[in-house]
Amino acid sequence: MKIHFIGVGGIGISALAKHFLSEGHNVSGSDISGKTIEEEGMSYFKGHSATHVPEDVDLVVYSPAVEESNPEMERAKELGVKIQSYPQALGDLTKKYYTITVSGTHGKSTTTSMLSLVMIKAGLDPTVIIGTKLKEFGDSNYRKGSSNYLLIEADEFKASFLNYHPDLCVLTNIEEDHLDYYKDLDDIKNTFRSYIENVKEGIVANKDDENIVSLLKDFKKVPVTFYSYRMKKPTLKVPGKHNIYNALAALSASLKMGIKRETAIKALESFKGCWRRFEEKRITLKNGKKVTIINDYAHHPTELKAATEAAREKYPKKKIVAVFQPHQYDRSYKLFDRFREVIADLPVQEILITDIYTVSGRESEGVKQKVSAETMSASLATYSGNLNETSKKLLKDLQGGEVIVIMGAGDVYDLEGMVTE
Repeated sequence: MKIHFIGVGGIGISALAKHFLSEGHNVSGSDISGKTIEEEGMSYFKGHSATHVPEDVDLVVYSPAVEESNPEMERAKELGVKIQSYPQALGDLTKKYYTITVSGTHGKSTTTSMLSLVMIKAGLDPTVIIGTKLKEFGDSNYRKGSSNYLLIEADEFKASFLNYHPDLCVLTNIEEDHLDYYKDLDDIKNTFRSYIENVKEGIVANKDDENIVSLLKDFKKVPVTFYSYRMKKPTLKVPGKHNIYNALAALSASLKMGIKRETAIKALESFKGCWRRFEEKRITLKNGKKVTIINDYAHHPTELKAATEAAREKYPKKKIVAVFQPHQYDRSYKLFDRFREVIADLPVQEILITDIYTVSGRESEGVKQKVSAETMSASLATYSGNLNETSKKLLKDLQGGEVIVIMGAGDVYDLEGMVTE
């Protein structure tokens, strides 16, 4: 089959493209950002053009970030071929496997990563599609397995997970987010309710999360196995209470699948982390000073708290400088009070807040006039401007020996390259 992917540079859709390549299909793809999945056998195009869509294409798959007016989308419609969103195409794949999904507002990528390593250690040989990269997968977001197990990260944005058909579902937590799509927390919970109605065999859920508990209060369709912080915990290499929760979720799902506890614990205790999830390294700055830098995808108030608390846990006596790039004007505006509350209480010595990262097609009309990085920081933190200005401030102020926690879901991770030799 000949398949073309629009927006193939996305972390989720690129994994699906790799899967189809591994199955021997003829795959092409394009991405406006110039990010390529660099997979042998794939025809890749930078930018979007109608000419990128093969005349004899059988299926066109597009990222949820792609707009209807995209020239490749318009060309696919002209050709009259089958067109699916990434969640729809992945949903079809879930019907062909015994599918385990990991869902929740926070912790999806790390929990999926942990569970994948447990399943591999147990000899279950799963196919894995994940929203991050694992060193154990050769720094990839995809692993091809030979068994009938499929493990995926199931995202709630735009209700994507309603397309999936899980046999077993893991629920990490539920909180307000993606309020450019959802009306409020009740809307989010109602969508999660529709999602778990698709589960065939069982649910593994966080008993310490009040929104999950209320969601499952009268749920009788499949058995629910709860985990909580009171359980016996594995000793992890990655810091933070949130990672203990992620590990307990993975452990409970493993036991539900019949994996021996000792096998699961051994795999979890060997877990070294994943891409942009408390990704840590020692670097030498352009001024010759040495610092520790931690890159984290945190972009929600709860995640900022978790990432900085993990850094403080690991480095109790070090000076910690947090750099936060707010992700999306809409999220910054709708969670403004919560951001301010959390920023005021972060366990760090200094906080820099950069310009807000704009997400094309996802900003509510008029919101840009209502919120800014300056108003988010106020007296609680220092507004540091764009990334170039932020890098200059870091180079000017850092004395060496500090821990720099860079947080955000946009391009803030580029800071590392801007301050190093």
